[in-house]
Amino acid sequence: MARLLAPLALVLFVAAPALAQKDPPVPDTVVFEKNIEYTNPDNQHLQLNIAKPKGNGPFPAVLLIHGGGFRAGTREGYNTQIIRLAEHGYVAATVSYRLAPKYQFPAAIHDTKAAVRWLRANAKTHHIDPDRIGVTGGSAGGHLAQFLAVTAGVKEFEGDGGNPDQSSAVKCVVNVYGPSDFTKSYGKSVDAADVLPLFLGGNLEKAKPAHIRASPLYWVTPNAAPTLCIHGTEDKYVACEQAEWIVDKLKAASVEAELLKLEGAGHGFKGKDAETAEKAMIAFFDKHLKKK
Repeated sequence: MARLLAPLALVLFVAAPALAQKDPPVPDTVVFEKNIEYTNPDNQHLQLNIAKPKGNGPFPAVLLIHGGGFRAGTREGYNTQIIRLAEHGYVAATVSYRLAPKYQFPAAIHDTKAAVRWLRANAKTHHIDPDRIGVTGGSAGGHLAQFLAVTAGVKEFEGDGGNPDQSSAVKCVVNVYGPSDFTKSYGKSVDAADVLPLFLGGNLEKAKPAHIRASPLYWVTPNAAPTLCIHGTEDKYVACEQAEWIVDKLKAASVEAELLKLEGAGHGFKGKDAETAEKAMIAFFDKHLKKK
């Protein structure tokens, strides 16, 4: 396990994926496919890359959502990670979604929910167990992952991205330093004043309803998916208290929720912190997505 997962830690827990890179090596036990269109809102032809174990499965699946302040980042930064997850027995997909400022909230929500529905609609083709789909992401991607976990069945966020007969619910989420309450981000984040108005159509004074509506904290119900939050105590971009708030609220709603704090870690994990975080993520997915 340690030998398999060590390289993955360097890919998942970084502040932002690389903008351009060569395809990573693909082992003989894995099938890797790129540039599959999963939805086409506003003629944007959004695509995903997918890695899966060879065999008929069905396998559990994990959707990975990149970060980048809702305005940058690419799915390709997670190619290595999805291949490694496939080696671990998961069908893993990394997706592109519409970015701010051209596309503001809830466009990215519509897209990521469409991606979950696509996975279910294509479960037989890709050997996925549609009842065992989890989600993870870092920073902005962590927010989007957490939002999926607390808004299953909320029609206003489904969008019209295809496969409306499928559910966009996820079975569990690993939220890596994603914000939970945008109304309390200003003054606690070095870039919130630059990033959030682009995503939400204005600052807190001008667009407070959007800040509330886009915050996962305000959508927590007893139906939320089990959650693991992983956060560094010295994060200057998303304060660690953001994770504390959502975990506390989930627990108050009788939802399984855990918080792994990494003392002294910032926004983007390296070395031992990355290894610790990744082991926790894999263990959480194994617990909730793999059959006993």
